[in-house]
Amino acid sequence: MASKIAFRTIEGRSFGYILLLALLGALVLLGLGSAWVMEHNGHHITGMNNQIVWGMPHVFAVFLVVAASGALNVASIASVFGKTAYKPLSRLSGLLALTLLIGGLAVLVLDLGRPDRLIVAMTTYNFKSIFAWNIYLYNGFVVIVGVYLWFQMERRMQRYVTAVGWVAFIWRLILTTGTGSIFGFLVAREAYDAAIMAPLFIAMSFSFGLAIFLLVMMASCAWTSRPLGDKLLKRMGKLLAIFIAAVLYFTATQHLTNLYAAEHAGVERFILAEGGIITTLFWLGQVILGGIVPLALLFLPMTAGTRGGTILASILVILGGLAQVYVIIVGGQAYPLVLFPGMEVTSSFADGAVAQYLPSWYEIGLGIGGVAFALLAVALAVRVLPFLPASLADNVVDPHHTKPEPKGAIPAGA
Repeated sequence: MASKIAFRTIEGRSFGYILLLALLGALVLLGLGSAWVMEHNGHHITGMNNQIVWGMPHVFAVFLVVAASGALNVASIASVFGKTAYKPLSRLSGLLALTLLIGGLAVLVLDLGRPDRLIVAMTTYNFKSIFAWNIYLYNGFVVIVGVYLWFQMERRMQRYVTAVGWVAFIWRLILTTGTGSIFGFLVAREAYDAAIMAPLFIAMSFSFGLAIFLLVMMASCAWTSRPLGDKLLKRMGKLLAIFIAAVLYFTATQHLTNLYAAEHAGVERFILAEGGIITTLFWLGQVILGGIVPLALLFLPMTAGTRGGTILASILVILGGLAQVYVIIVGGQAYPLVLFPGMEVTSSFADGAVAQYLPSWYEIGLGIGGVAFALLAVALAVRVLPFLPASLADNVVDPHHTKPEPKGAIPAGA
């Protein structure tokens, strides 16, 4: 029964576990080294410039922050919506949400050039800025999820888990709304400036977070020889498919709405047809590989519910998600600002021209370091505290599970 789930730490003595820690640690050092080189030499060694001020580090950071909110969705399904089959996954869900958020924020801080200036952002607030609001949202998320995990792991606090789960559920929706609103409130950028950015980012968080969670869950079970039921995996695969479809729906709505408005015809033509690498990433990376192909893998009878199909679909969702965030952040900045609507602007400073951006290896290294930090924190945490259930077999996590009758068996009561 789901109420009798046992949680255990991992032994952490195998060669594979030590190798995993070493690999993730090396990638974290790569990120720190990249940040040091950029801070020491200045951002002129990166691909960022006066037009593209948010580059690959912001792509990784926003992706991780958005995915953190979605990773907590598994715990919300158990605590808020009462689905007992997801209860054994709640601890890992909360842990992954925390580490992804901290990893994303670490990338942001190290990309500032002057990380010490973060103190100013933490002590001086401009409440007309959505960035100031997000300082509270991120800190609040860490505190609430931390309490949420404590209540789940402390027997005396079990009766309060549902109440804290509701608070965490509402807070993460607000947090993702705030992240999407960073772009929705930027009226100067035609590719942003849309109220639909908030629900789009919420749908993206559900999709990206669940994809990462599935990979972490499956790897944890495979590498520690813990049973993982096919029925549970198939159920979570269908849930991922719903979230993928939601992202495609909001993306289509966003662009169709902009196409209807004549003032956005230029930026839509740039994103959808004339943007070069931006257009390629949108159609090939975001829509096809990150949306249509995973949907097919999760619904076609040959791959639906299989481990291989679910792993491939999750990987494609993550890669497609990075492409989508790149298109939003970099593509939105590359399209020139409309300084004087209805007039053509030209100058020696390239006003009115599409900005060029080629990310440097330092930027990519910093982003990879943030991802590695999040995964390294998970790997160490499951060694110290009991975040992982001893078994995720269908007959353990689902109280209504019944074993299928063997072929040729006579039905009961016949």
